[in-house]
Amino acid sequence: MITIENLREFGADVDTGVKRCLDDENFYIELVKSVIPDTRIDELEQCIKDKDLDKAFEVAHALKGMYGNMSLLPIYEPINQATEFLRSRKDVDYLSFINEAKAQKQKLIDMNNARK
Repeated sequence: MITIENLREFGADVDTGVKRCLDDENFYIELVKSVIPDTRIDELEQCIKDKDLDKAFEVAHALKGMYGNMSLLPIYEPINQATEFLRSRKDVDYLSFINEAKAQKQKLIDMNNARK
């Protein structure tokens, strides 16, 4: 079950996230839960494997905005790094960033599935 406390422990910038939600903690938690079914990290991974860096940038940029607005820093940070490298088309190991984002998202999923 996602709570403000376990989001804080996860590393989310809860104070900023809640402020973006007009100081409504329940609304913030519902928005955080709404990103769980999103599959664009998998889409980003496929774009990288297909070497479609233009599409990968578009997907990464959208993910950066979503996770940034939710202040989910453990997922946002590797996506942000990938986005900036994609912006300049640097030759880096993008999959390491994607794998970190996926691992952090899995922690969020596990948190959501846990009982009180």
